[in-house]
Amino acid sequence: MATNPQQTGALIKTARTQRGWSQTRLVSELRRAARRSGEALPADSSVKRRIASWENGHSTPEDFYATLLPAALGLSAAELGLNPAGGRDPSLLEVRYPPTPDEAITTVDQLWRADLHGYEPLLKSEPSEPAWSDASLRWLVAPEPTARTTDDSTGIKVGLADVAIIQSTSETFAMLDDRFGGGHARHSVIQYLSRDVAPLLNGRYTESVGRALFSAVAEATLLAGWMSYDACHHGLAQRYFLQALRFAQDGGDRRLAGSILSAMSHQATFLGHYAQAATLARAARMGISGVATPTLMAQFHAMEARALARTGDKRACEHALSEAARFLDGRNSADEPEWITYFDDAELAAEAAHSFRDVKRARQAVEHASNAMSGSHVRSDFFATMVLADAHLQAGDVDEACRTALDALDLGEQLRSARCVSYLREFRTALAPHAKTAPVRDLSEQAAEHRLWTAAGSRPAS
Repeated sequence: MATNPQQTGALIKTARTQRGWSQTRLVSELRRAARRSGEALPADSSVKRRIASWENGHSTPEDFYATLLPAALGLSAAELGLNPAGGRDPSLLEVRYPPTPDEAITTVDQLWRADLHGYEPLLKSEPSEPAWSDASLRWLVAPEPTARTTDDSTGIKVGLADVAIIQSTSETFAMLDDRFGGGHARHSVIQYLSRDVAPLLNGRYTESVGRALFSAVAEATLLAGWMSYDACHHGLAQRYFLQALRFAQDGGDRRLAGSILSAMSHQATFLGHYAQAATLARAARMGISGVATPTLMAQFHAMEARALARTGDKRACEHALSEAARFLDGRNSADEPEWITYFDDAELAAEAAHSFRDVKRARQAVEHASNAMSGSHVRSDFFATMVLADAHLQAGDVDEACRTALDALDLGEQLRSARCVSYLREFRTALAPHAKTAPVRDLSEQAAEHRLWTAAGSRPAS
């Protein structure tokens, strides 16, 4: 992708002026960076003319200067709108499980900042299937986390009160995500993580505070991953899930780590990687077997069922759903982590409805989808209602399918969710053979003013 001269120029100028530097100072810093790499620059006047041309949007830095500018300004190429190495920033586009806590901190900080600056190669990146396997295996065989104490560093002092603030803020953003979709407050979440949380990760803290901090950041980064997934930034979402898993590992929070693998399974099913999705759900179960709670086990079995349904394995799917129901019946909310308590009978009914729809058992899908409306989780209720519409259509009841889809549109009027659009797009495709019937004509007329319906009728972004 070509660099945008105006955008890049504005970013370079902002970075320079925020440091209180003149263009002459930037020339000096570029020269210093060049010397460190064994290179030489032309005369100061020549370099200054280049800077003026960049900042005025008349040209973009060629590869040599695109390498020097990040070094001189202490920013990533993405933050300056630069695409070196043929339009790719390898440090950001590489997908891998961080081998150390320090690398996780560095990588997630770069991801947050690049995301904030709208770095398109990252936002449009595709997920890596091998990365799911690699991450789950590395987490499963990882040794107990080693103590990481930074009390002797020069960063800000971090205490448990700071950790509590992260947790409370994440809860607030999670409520917004649930009510309005990932596209609503995603940018605000990333901004909070980049500007408020990143300095804490690089701060001073004891071992116990560090563990609590990593766990809280894992949960917040998991939320960023879910919101990015809901916005269909799938490669970016996968990267956030990977970072969250590493933080959960270093925080010694195996339950949360299992939930992160479950989120990866959910995304893998959505993207059509069904065998991988089932494996991730099983890895989650295996990895927390010693500390599992009934609700977590129920969720992991439900995720496996969703994946198996897509493969067409009806028997294995039904067995996984049966196990999920058995575990959920034995739950004790007082013993469950707060972040998993949302997974209740309605949520399991929704997962079962998805699964029975996908194995073409319309009657059972209708039954479960009808029991999946919580009344308190807007996006989940939208998905369940759309599955109910799908199931009615499978059963041959076009009229009821259209009425139900209209109910879903009313539910989703405030949602900013690319996943919601994808559900509607699939429904519209299935509805196409009935396009000339009265119910479908009525639905098209009544739905015409709904934003999600209109979006579902347009070609999906490539």
